[in-house]
Amino acid sequence: MINTNDNNTPAGPRLSIRVDGDNRLHHLWNNNGTWWLHYTEHLPDFTKRRVRRSLRTHDLELAIRRRDEWLTAA
Repeated sequence: MINTNDNNTPAGPRLSIRVDGDNRLHHLWNNNGTWWLHYTEHLPDFTKRRVRRSLRTHDLELAIRRRDEWLTAA
């Protein structure tokens, strides 16, 4: 049986996002000068997947803005 949401469509992945107000770099890491976003998706079949996405910038402030935009849209 497939889990469904209120619209009777298959449920998609759930993001596991922790907010740490004391750590402005949470979900970010720098790999050889390029900033990346990383988070975990919890899938309907009770497995999980780590996701890493390049933010395609060397600038920390731009990386923070892109991370916030990405996580808000998700």
